[in-house]
Amino acid sequence: MSSSNLSKIQPKLRTTGRVSGNFGKNKVKAGSPLQDIGNGDVGNMPTKSDWLTQMLHIYPRMSVSWRRNMLPQLRSFAATLNRLPELNLTIQSYDL
Repeated sequence: MSSSNLSKIQPKLRTTGRVSGNFGKNKVKAGSPLQDIGNGDVGNMPTKSDWLTQMLHIYPRMSVSWRRNMLPQLRSFAATLNRLPELNLTIQSYDL
């Protein structure tokens, strides 16, 4: 059997040409070409107190299953904010 030249082939480091690797198609570069990203109104996230107030406001209108699932989280937030009496007054008439 004759000797093969396959073991003598040395791979060449590719430093020129297009960046491919997506089955011959150019790789997509990340990011946006838009220059004005971040110039709009940013807004703000509600505070824990705002969120708890909103949840206590909509609590009576929600279904029983929703109330049952949300009660542990509402209790946790109310305890953190020292508003357990307010939570107890809200849920008192909607006892599960």
